[in-house]
Amino acid sequence: MRNSEILRKTAETDIELKLDLDGKGESDIDTSCPFLDHMLTLFAKHSRCMLYVRCKGDTEVDYHHTVEDIGICLGDAIKESLGNKMGIARYGNAIIPMDEALLLVSIDLSGRATLAFSTEGLTEKVGDFDTELVKEFFAALVRKSEMTLHIRQLAGENTHHIIEGIFKAFAAALRAAVALDSARAGEIPSTKGVL
Repeated sequence: MRNSEILRKTAETDIELKLDLDGKGESDIDTSCPFLDHMLTLFAKHSRCMLYVRCKGDTEVDYHHTVEDIGICLGDAIKESLGNKMGIARYGNAIIPMDEALLLVSIDLSGRATLAFSTEGLTEKVGDFDTELVKEFFAALVRKSEMTLHIRQLAGENTHHIIEGIFKAFAAALRAAVALDSARAGEIPSTKGVL
């Protein structure tokens, strides 16, 4: 069973998150941040993960703590669900178009937390969502999941399309990276013997 349940309660957020890597793309998400709900729903659909999220956060301040802490929880859930990573593909890549936007995402479930994030021309907000929080979300996720993640905008003008493309490409790349590889059954995909 490649699933996990993460509970995180701080003075700023109260989060329950459930993840099943072998789901069917189903989701039930309420973060009190509509744009993030939309992005996480897309993530679940295109990664084929089951994702459940409930978050009560200090959104009267802004969405920063909510977005970052959900990134922390999703990173924890990915790491816990993968266990020792035996038999997984390990690497995943996707180049996804979203109308005029084109996004590249590449993942290595290496055990080394590295984020390379490159976008340009984003507006400051989409609705009431601060677009700088996209990087904060993935930075938190990377730290906790201990993955190497490259996100690069190859084209794009519309900020909503660019961010949506990032989440869809991340989903597709993660789906490939966590896939079970029959040729590696019973093996850790590393010359070190551990990831």
